[in-house]
Amino acid sequence: MPIFQDVNGLAIKFFVQKDLPDNIQAELCETITALGGRVEAKVPRQGYILVQPGTAEEERLRICWTSTDRPERHFVPYTYVEACKIAGMLLKQIFVENGAPIGMHIHNSIANVNARAALSQRIMHCGGDPHASMQSARVILADPHTEVFGHLVKEYQGIPGKFIESYLWVKKCTEKSVVTYTPLVYKNPGGRRPGEERTQFTEEDEGHLCNWIASKIPYKETGGRTGNRLYQQLCEQSGDPEYAWVSRHTWQSWRERYKKNAARLDNIIATIVDQKKPAQGEKGQYGYVRQPEVKPKRTRKKRVKVPDAQAAIDELNDAVGLQIHAMPVMMGMQQELQGPHGLQAEVFSQIRVPSGTPVDRASVRRSPAEEEMDEDGSDWMVKLGDLEPPQWAKRKSSEELESNNGAKRARTREPDPSVQTELTPQDLMAIANIHVIDQGIRDIAKEFRFTVEEVQEYYDKCGEMGRTRMRFQKMRQQLAKFAEDE
Repeated sequence: MPIFQDVNGLAIKFFVQKDLPDNIQAELCETITALGGRVEAKVPRQGYILVQPGTAEEERLRICWTSTDRPERHFVPYTYVEACKIAGMLLKQIFVENGAPIGMHIHNSIANVNARAALSQRIMHCGGDPHASMQSARVILADPHTEVFGHLVKEYQGIPGKFIESYLWVKKCTEKSVVTYTPLVYKNPGGRRPGEERTQFTEEDEGHLCNWIASKIPYKETGGRTGNRLYQQLCEQSGDPEYAWVSRHTWQSWRERYKKNAARLDNIIATIVDQKKPAQGEKGQYGYVRQPEVKPKRTRKKRVKVPDAQAAIDELNDAVGLQIHAMPVMMGMQQELQGPHGLQAEVFSQIRVPSGTPVDRASVRRSPAEEEMDEDGSDWMVKLGDLEPPQWAKRKSSEELESNNGAKRARTREPDPSVQTELTPQDLMAIANIHVIDQGIRDIAKEFRFTVEEVQEYYDKCGEMGRTRMRFQKMRQQLAKFAEDE
């Protein structure tokens, strides 16, 4: 059956706007005729008037030929013919109410331009007006996946005759060929419906309630019997078969029952408590929770000073696997050598010279004897009365001999020329090597912040400068780790 024929087999009549281009008019006449329709030279009483939307002629035709007496006369865009051909059916004019097109507004939430144009064409092909404003439109089409859709529903749901629909609503209506708005459903505002009987409290209900309160808050002076949480916890037990009676009332009803009958129910609760005699704060009572674990206080470790860190050095020895004992700080003066280089005799006695250049220690020690401080005693001894002067105050025999000869003691001691003449080249080389070793020990002590005595003692044990440097480098790194841990 051709598209443009009615159920009786008669051709559907069309009128084409006269100021359309000739090629469009010719194409429309050909398509309408091919699909079983007929083009009229005058406006038919029943049929379709093909117009170009937005033109002055279209407006004139609507004003002249729109009439409530002619509900079968429809104004459609001239693209309606092609749309019916594509759809394979005559598109019904469903978006018409009382002979006038239904005003629709396409909201900005539908942002796609092509989607908006396609939606507008489909509305016009079915008789609607997609160019109405939001205030005058009967239907507002919006994107349901945006937040603005919910705001529109809340804003206009109370206005009669105004509907908020999804953009898919147009397609659903055209497929069903009928306009059906999204229905309103009743939302229960809460409360008991009029005429509905209320569940009355029984003595058994009150007994259950009193037993519950006696188990949770046995002593009223602790408070909490009129709180919400106590009765909410009661209703949460409804899944337990033992508490099936809970579902007879809401938690608000249970609370109000106790609140309005507190004087009477407190006596019943007191009787139950006297029988069971629960202790204050037993497990399961309302308001008592597990005491939180006491966190131990963190004691802040004191920063250990490196020069005086005997304990830190002991821990470092355990970690590295080597044993070193820190030398005590030397109290007093060390004996000095009178020689061309002014080296300390105590250092010479502890430094090992490489095996290639042996040292004659006797030749090194030929300088005149110096006065030494007594390191055994902690204090200086003084002469008392006519007693013999202390050892440190006595002159040595060499000095007495010089005093007897009338020679004055010089402030600066000059080296004995005989010593210089008796030193061999090997001795001079050994002294130079000792200088190098002594400087290397001082450099290690300064670089890794240890005392010269500590470095000297370890070098005397191992005899290797490289090993000594590596040893104190590891010790300094370990002490730095201890400081970071604090």
